[in-house]
Amino acid sequence: MKKTILLFFLITNLLVASTLNLSISSSPSKLNPILSNDTASTEISQWLFNGLLKYDKDGNIIPDIAKSFKFTNKTTLIIKLKKHVLWHDKKEVTSKDIIFTYNTIINPKIYVSFRSNYNKVKSVKALDKYTVEIKYTEPYFKALEIWLVGLLPYHILKNEKNLMTSKFNKHPIGTGPYILKDLKNSSDIILKANDNYFEGRPKIDKIKYKFYPDTTTSFLMLKQNKLDISTLTALQLDRQIDKDFLNNYKIIESQSFSYDYVGLNLKNKKFKDIKVRKALSLAINRQQLVDILFFGHGKVCNGPFLPGSFVYNNKIKSPKQNIKEAKKLLKEAGYDKNNPLEFELTTNTGNEIRINAAQIIQHQLKKAGVNVKIRVLEWQAFLNTVVLPKKFEALLLGWSTTLAPDAYPLWHSKSQRTGGFNLVHYNNKKIDNLIEEGAKTINRKKFAQIYKEIFAQIVNDLPYLFLYIPNSITVVNKDIKYIKPSFLGIMHNQIEWEK
Repeated sequence: MKKTILLFFLITNLLVASTLNLSISSSPSKLNPILSNDTASTEISQWLFNGLLKYDKDGNIIPDIAKSFKFTNKTTLIIKLKKHVLWHDKKEVTSKDIIFTYNTIINPKIYVSFRSNYNKVKSVKALDKYTVEIKYTEPYFKALEIWLVGLLPYHILKNEKNLMTSKFNKHPIGTGPYILKDLKNSSDIILKANDNYFEGRPKIDKIKYKFYPDTTTSFLMLKQNKLDISTLTALQLDRQIDKDFLNNYKIIESQSFSYDYVGLNLKNKKFKDIKVRKALSLAINRQQLVDILFFGHGKVCNGPFLPGSFVYNNKIKSPKQNIKEAKKLLKEAGYDKNNPLEFELTTNTGNEIRINAAQIIQHQLKKAGVNVKIRVLEWQAFLNTVVLPKKFEALLLGWSTTLAPDAYPLWHSKSQRTGGFNLVHYNNKKIDNLIEEGAKTINRKKFAQIYKEIFAQIVNDLPYLFLYIPNSITVVNKDIKYIKPSFLGIMHNQIEWEK
């Protein structure tokens, strides 16, 4: 009888154990929140680590491991920790972990891509076991955002001689809702639910990442109902799925956090004349780009910050195609049938959307009498010979953005220097001053006003021809309950999901 009961419970547990099946196309390099630069590492790390703060579903900053946070003045931030938050090895998180994480980030011997975000931090001091005081050299608009980074465990890494090569990067100990169970290169990755997670144990017991090195295979597995969540291209959504697929999956479509643009090298004589830049902008039919490239699953981009962001300027409208006006401006700038404007537009392989966009733009500009030669390079060659040395006439590229964008890397004149991302040599003293003013502003409303002015001025100056914002298309197994789509996507409440 006892054996029968035991067998019953074992079978029941096996039946109710749930697995979230996902896919991954490359192996994570370092499962360490301060070293995770590649997409795979970032995605896996998000399950394993927590920051002091986080974004809620609407993009507001709220406590995560922190219990509370407040500014006592414009340059002093006090953060109190929740008690009984445990690392995966069941040690408690304390102020020592915050101090250690900060000191590791600013350590010049460790390569941290976002270290410059901490340049305005003057000191980080533990006031007690659960309270940290952070002082800044001046008011800083990223004073809260920089504490969204995942924390590192002091008790494990305090004697680590070289974090860059540490075993920790493949066998991480975090605080997150899931614990790494199995990781091998070019193979499946398995995460198990953290029974001691401070927000409550996740309802789904296991996350399994299937390794599919190409998108064709992952799409095939999705159609065979072997994945629970994945993404679709606009082409796949519009042409390559059927009714059976839609019976199994729910489509969740939202604006992505990226845009593509044509960048004009403002050191090139052709593009120094604002009339030429305006003519090119008026010659492009952006809605046609969205319709052809994304079958309508996207929207026109009309500036450097995206719709939905608190810094987006909704008073600025995208220009409508006007070939007649474009020709008029080109003629005023000295270009006509006998002396047509000609330039080379460079983009990269591995992105069919951009290559197709270049061809459409070439066709559209031809109607205004502009001759465009397209040059396509392999990504590394494109990066090393065109983008980084800034050797181009015009390039077709894209940027990903954040909820609280920093205009400095792309738009400040000092970012023209080697290694900076002001690729087009944009130089506007008014913009420089506004960026510097914004950097010292901790009032969100005032910051938004400053950045909306930056938005309008950049659009007026036309260093970029802003093109389109593709939609993010996510498909979710209909068996998964309690998914709540939001501005930030669907993962914000994953521990509540049931399957």
